[in-house]
Amino acid sequence: MRPYTHYLFDLDGTLIDSAPAILASFREAFARAGVAPVRAIDASVIGPPLVETLQLLAGSTDAGLIDALAGHFKASYDTTGYQATAAYAGVGEMLARLKGAGRYLAIATNKRLHPTGLILDHLGWGSYFDAVYALDRFTPRLPDKAAMIGRLVADEAVPRDGAVYIGDRSEDGESADANGLPFIATTWGYGSLTPADLKPHWQAVNTPAELG
Repeated sequence: MRPYTHYLFDLDGTLIDSAPAILASFREAFARAGVAPVRAIDASVIGPPLVETLQLLAGSTDAGLIDALAGHFKASYDTTGYQATAAYAGVGEMLARLKGAGRYLAIATNKRLHPTGLILDHLGWGSYFDAVYALDRFTPRLPDKAAMIGRLVADEAVPRDGAVYIGDRSEDGESADANGLPFIATTWGYGSLTPADLKPHWQAVNTPAELG
Protein backbone atom coordinates (compact mmCIF):
# COMPACT_ATOMS: atom_id res chain seq x y z
CA MET A 1 0.00 0.00 0.00
CA ARG A 2 1.37 3.41 -0.92
CA PRO A 3 2.28 5.73 1.94
CA TYR A 4 0.01 8.75 2.29
CA THR A 5 0.75 12.00 4.09
CA HIS A 6 -2.90 12.76 5.02
CA TYR A 7 -5.28 10.14 6.42
CA LEU A 8 -8.96 11.09 6.64
CA PHE A 9 -11.12 8.67 8.62
CA ASP A 10 -14.76 7.82 9.03
CA LEU A 11 -15.49 7.01 12.68
CA ASP A 12 -18.35 4.57 13.38
CA GLY A 13 -17.55 1.11 12.05
CA THR A 14 -14.07 2.22 11.00
CA LEU A 15 -12.22 3.26 14.14
CA ILE A 16 -14.81 2.45 16.80
CA ASP A 17 -17.48 -0.12 17.54
CA SER A 18 -20.20 2.26 18.61
CA ALA A 19 -23.14 -0.06 17.93
CA PRO A 20 -23.85 -1.17 21.54
CA ALA A 21 -23.92 2.43 22.80
CA ILE A 22 -25.92 3.84 19.87
CA LEU A 23 -28.48 1.04 19.80
CA ALA A 24 -29.05 1.25 23.56
CA SER A 25 -29.71 4.98 23.27
CA PHE A 26 -32.07 4.49 20.32
CA ARG A 27 -34.06 1.95 22.33
CA GLU A 28 -34.17 4.30 25.32
CA ALA A 29 -35.33 7.19 23.12
CA PHE A 30 -38.28 5.22 21.74
CA ALA A 31 -39.16 3.91 25.19
CA ARG A 32 -39.17 7.41 26.69
CA ALA A 33 -41.28 8.72 23.80
CA GLY A 34 -43.74 5.83 24.17
CA VAL A 35 -43.36 5.03 20.48
CA ALA A 36 -42.76 1.63 18.90
CA PRO A 37 -40.11 1.56 16.13
CA VAL A 38 -41.33 0.22 12.80
CA ARG A 39 -38.17 -1.82 12.20
CA ALA A 40 -35.60 -3.61 14.30
CA ILE A 41 -33.08 -1.46 16.14
CA ASP A 42 -29.97 -3.36 15.15
CA ALA A 43 -26.54 -2.74 13.64
CA SER A 44 -28.00 -2.29 10.15
CA VAL A 45 -29.18 1.21 11.11
CA ILE A 46 -25.72 2.44 12.18
CA GLY A 47 -24.03 4.97 9.94
CA PRO A 48 -26.46 7.61 8.63
CA PRO A 49 -26.99 10.91 10.46
CA LEU A 50 -29.19 10.88 13.57
CA VAL A 51 -32.32 12.49 12.11
CA GLU A 52 -32.26 10.25 9.04
CA THR A 53 -31.97 7.14 11.23
CA LEU A 54 -34.77 8.26 13.55
CA GLN A 55 -37.05 8.86 10.57
CA LEU A 56 -36.24 5.35 9.32
CA LEU A 57 -36.92 3.76 12.69
CA ALA A 58 -40.08 5.79 13.35
CA GLY A 59 -41.45 5.38 9.84
CA SER A 60 -42.26 9.09 9.97
CA THR A 61 -40.89 12.50 9.07
CA ASP A 62 -43.14 14.33 11.54
CA ALA A 63 -40.92 17.11 12.88
CA GLY A 64 -42.38 17.08 16.38
CA LEU A 65 -41.93 13.34 16.79
CA ILE A 66 -38.40 13.31 15.38
CA ASP A 67 -37.36 16.27 17.53
CA ALA A 68 -38.67 14.51 20.64
CA LEU A 69 -36.88 11.28 19.76
CA ALA A 70 -33.67 13.17 19.01
CA GLY A 71 -33.87 14.91 22.38
CA HIS A 72 -34.31 11.62 24.21
CA PHE A 73 -31.45 10.05 22.25
CA LYS A 74 -29.07 12.90 23.02
CA ALA A 75 -30.02 12.90 26.70
CA SER A 76 -29.00 9.25 26.86
CA TYR A 77 -26.03 9.09 24.50
CA ASP A 78 -24.34 12.39 25.35
CA THR A 79 -24.29 11.79 29.11
CA THR A 80 -23.27 8.20 29.81
CA GLY A 81 -24.29 6.19 26.74
CA TYR A 82 -21.25 7.06 24.63
CA GLN A 83 -18.98 5.51 27.27
CA ALA A 84 -19.96 2.04 26.03
CA THR A 85 -18.08 2.79 22.80
CA ALA A 86 -15.06 0.55 22.17
CA ALA A 87 -12.10 0.87 19.84
CA TYR A 88 -11.60 -1.93 17.35
CA ALA A 89 -8.56 -4.03 18.23
CA GLY A 90 -5.38 -2.52 16.88
CA VAL A 91 -6.85 0.87 15.93
CA GLY A 92 -5.26 2.80 18.80
CA GLU A 93 -1.86 1.37 17.95
CA MET A 94 -2.35 2.16 14.26
CA LEU A 95 -3.25 5.79 15.00
CA ALA A 96 -0.25 6.15 17.31
CA ARG A 97 2.10 4.79 14.64
CA LEU A 98 0.74 7.11 11.95
CA LYS A 99 0.88 10.15 14.24
CA GLY A 100 4.35 9.19 15.39
CA ALA A 101 5.45 9.08 11.76
CA GLY A 102 4.30 12.68 11.30
CA ARG A 103 1.17 11.94 9.31
CA TYR A 104 -1.81 14.32 9.25
CA LEU A 105 -4.91 12.66 10.70
CA ALA A 106 -8.49 13.91 10.48
CA ILE A 107 -12.02 12.63 11.02
CA ALA A 108 -14.99 13.24 8.73
CA THR A 109 -18.04 11.61 10.31
CA ASN A 110 -21.83 11.61 10.13
CA LYS A 111 -21.83 11.47 13.93
CA ARG A 112 -22.64 14.74 15.69
CA LEU A 113 -19.62 16.81 16.68
CA HIS A 114 -20.30 16.89 20.44
CA PRO A 115 -20.36 13.12 21.10
CA THR A 116 -17.49 12.67 18.65
CA GLY A 117 -15.33 14.84 20.88
CA LEU A 118 -16.51 13.01 23.99
CA ILE A 119 -15.61 9.64 22.47
CA LEU A 120 -12.16 10.74 21.28
CA ASP A 121 -11.34 12.03 24.74
CA HIS A 122 -12.80 8.90 26.37
CA LEU A 123 -10.50 6.71 24.26
CA GLY A 124 -7.49 8.99 24.75
CA TRP A 125 -7.30 9.85 21.07
CA GLY A 126 -7.99 13.58 21.18
CA SER A 127 -4.37 14.55 20.50
CA TYR A 128 -4.07 12.31 17.43
CA PHE A 129 -6.34 14.32 15.14
CA ASP A 130 -5.48 17.59 13.44
CA ALA A 131 -9.12 18.21 12.48
CA VAL A 132 -12.52 16.73 13.33
CA TYR A 133 -15.38 17.42 10.93
CA ALA A 134 -19.05 16.56 11.33
CA LEU A 135 -22.15 17.60 9.41
CA ASP A 136 -23.32 19.79 12.29
CA ARG A 137 -20.01 21.59 12.71
CA PHE A 138 -21.35 24.32 10.44
CA THR A 139 -24.48 26.44 10.19
CA PRO A 140 -26.29 25.73 8.00
CA ARG A 141 -25.59 22.04 8.50
CA LEU A 142 -23.64 20.42 5.66
CA PRO A 143 -25.87 18.29 3.42
CA ASP A 144 -23.83 15.10 3.20
CA LYS A 145 -20.47 13.44 3.71
CA ALA A 146 -19.16 14.35 0.27
CA ALA A 147 -19.69 18.05 1.05
CA MET A 148 -18.08 17.58 4.47
CA ILE A 149 -14.95 16.00 3.01
CA GLY A 150 -14.79 18.76 0.41
CA ARG A 151 -14.98 21.39 3.15
CA LEU A 152 -12.27 19.65 5.18
CA VAL A 153 -9.97 19.40 2.16
CA ALA A 154 -10.47 23.08 1.35
CA ASP A 155 -10.21 24.41 4.91
CA GLU A 156 -7.18 22.34 5.82
CA ALA A 157 -5.41 22.62 2.44
CA VAL A 158 -5.28 18.83 2.21
CA PRO A 159 -3.31 17.76 -0.90
CA ARG A 160 -5.44 15.38 -2.93
CA ASP A 161 -2.36 13.64 -4.32
CA GLY A 162 -1.21 12.70 -0.82
CA ALA A 163 -4.50 12.02 0.94
CA VAL A 164 -6.82 9.05 1.39
CA TYR A 165 -10.27 8.56 2.91
CA ILE A 166 -10.89 5.42 4.97
CA GLY A 167 -14.35 4.06 5.83
CA ASP A 168 -16.60 1.03 5.98
CA ARG A 169 -19.61 1.88 3.77
CA SER A 170 -20.31 2.51 0.09
CA GLU A 171 -21.28 6.08 0.99
CA ASP A 172 -17.73 6.59 2.24
CA GLY A 173 -16.22 5.41 -1.02
CA GLU A 174 -18.61 7.47 -3.12
CA SER A 175 -17.86 10.54 -1.00
CA ALA A 176 -14.14 10.01 -1.54
CA ASP A 177 -14.74 9.64 -5.29
CA ALA A 178 -16.70 12.90 -5.33
CA ASN A 179 -13.64 14.66 -3.97
CA GLY A 180 -11.03 12.97 -6.13
CA LEU A 181 -9.56 11.02 -3.21
CA PRO A 182 -8.56 7.35 -3.14
CA PHE A 183 -10.66 5.18 -0.85
CA ILE A 184 -9.70 2.33 1.47
CA ALA A 185 -12.48 0.13 2.84
CA THR A 186 -12.13 -1.46 6.26
CA THR A 187 -13.50 -5.00 6.51
CA TRP A 188 -13.93 -5.25 10.29
CA GLY A 189 -16.85 -2.85 10.86
CA TYR A 190 -20.59 -3.50 10.81
CA GLY A 191 -20.92 -1.58 7.54
CA SER A 192 -18.15 -3.62 5.95
CA LEU A 193 -18.03 -3.86 2.20
CA THR A 194 -17.67 -7.26 0.57
CA PRO A 195 -15.32 -7.80 -2.40
CA ALA A 196 -18.37 -7.65 -4.67
CA ASP A 197 -19.20 -4.18 -3.31
CA LEU A 198 -15.81 -2.70 -4.09
CA LYS A 199 -15.34 -0.57 -7.17
CA PRO A 200 -12.24 -1.50 -9.17
CA HIS A 201 -10.29 1.54 -7.95
CA TRP A 202 -11.12 1.04 -4.26
CA GLN A 203 -8.80 -0.88 -1.92
CA ALA A 204 -9.66 -2.92 1.17
CA VAL A 205 -7.74 -3.71 4.34
CA ASN A 206 -8.44 -6.53 6.78
CA THR A 207 -6.60 -5.22 9.83
CA PRO A 208 -5.68 -1.79 11.21
CA ALA A 209 -2.02 -2.83 11.04
CA GLU A 210 -2.22 -2.71 7.24
CA LEU A 211 -2.92 1.01 7.50
CA GLY A 212 -0.25 1.71 10.08
